[in-house]
Amino acid sequence: MTDAPSLPGHLTPAPADHPRVPRAKVGVILANLGTPDATDYWSMRRYLNEFLSDERVIDLPRWKWQPILQLIILSKRPKSSGANYDKIWDREHDASPLLVITREQTAAVAAAMAERHGEGVMVDFAMRYGNPSTKSVIEKMAQAGCERIAFFPLYPQYSAPTTATANDQAFRALMQLRRQPAFRTVPSYHDHPLYIEALARSVEDAYGGLDRRPDLLVTSYHGMPERYLREGDPYHCQCQKTTRLLRERLGWPEDEVVISFQSRFGSEEWLKPYTVEEVARLAKAGKRHIAVMAPAFSADCVETLEEVEGEIREAFMHAGGEGFAYIPCLNAAPTHIEMMVSILERELSGWL
Repeated sequence: MTDAPSLPGHLTPAPADHPRVPRAKVGVILANLGTPDATDYWSMRRYLNEFLSDERVIDLPRWKWQPILQLIILSKRPKSSGANYDKIWDREHDASPLLVITREQTAAVAAAMAERHGEGVMVDFAMRYGNPSTKSVIEKMAQAGCERIAFFPLYPQYSAPTTATANDQAFRALMQLRRQPAFRTVPSYHDHPLYIEALARSVEDAYGGLDRRPDLLVTSYHGMPERYLREGDPYHCQCQKTTRLLRERLGWPEDEVVISFQSRFGSEEWLKPYTVEEVARLAKAGKRHIAVMAPAFSADCVETLEEVEGEIREAFMHAGGEGFAYIPCLNAAPTHIEMMVSILERELSGWL
């Protein structure tokens, strides 16, 4: 005679030698690009090697790209990139601003989720490149009893070199687990009403603190090769839509907001106009006071704090500009955290 099945809520005790089974939880991982551990040559080389070896980022044949990367680029670029990171390094926390801000975002989202849903939700963050690695965080969540995980790439606009490679890395980590959790990836949110509202409020707050209203607002997005657009990547279209929705929410005419692309790498044609050239053109055309924001970045990083505040500001002022205001990323602003929590609760439907 077989034992009768146990009823729900009446669990059969496990044998004494059974491995400990933690209480079931729902996991949330906030995922961002990554950061070097330090600014020295070898730390930068490890980080850049991982980043630039990603075939989603540089999609040239490996036999062609790797000799160039290992013998030429990684012999020089770690030193110059390290110098750029050193300019913005958070000395108090001995970490890059991206890491410090992502920790703040994670703590705020964790607090909000705990207030709404108790201890059954575990929130952490991971980096596609560098530490903490995606693999290590997924393994930690699985060991902590997360039977369901929502993976949230913090890239508002989808692109293969950002959103897709973050998801790729997560699924590679899942492939190595004996017991896989159920897994959901959060889609892009380039047109989410709360994202647009958060951007608009950041602009209004910044403009309210300036002595003179800028002649126009430049929305500067990270660039990518033009051929990616032709090959079907929706990034360019989603950037255009974000800027249009932001302008409409602000109630501004079309000529007060422009779009451009920064951080060009390599020799092929990238999405245009290039921000560094566009701001110089604007200054020469008589737009002497501008504000610049970077809507594609969820946290301030080397591309905003060093490139926008350094190279792009310098190009504008050198061309005759008089007033340059950088509007920070959304970072850990309450409106940004509210948006993340709202998106997560939608994506966790049926799990919470």
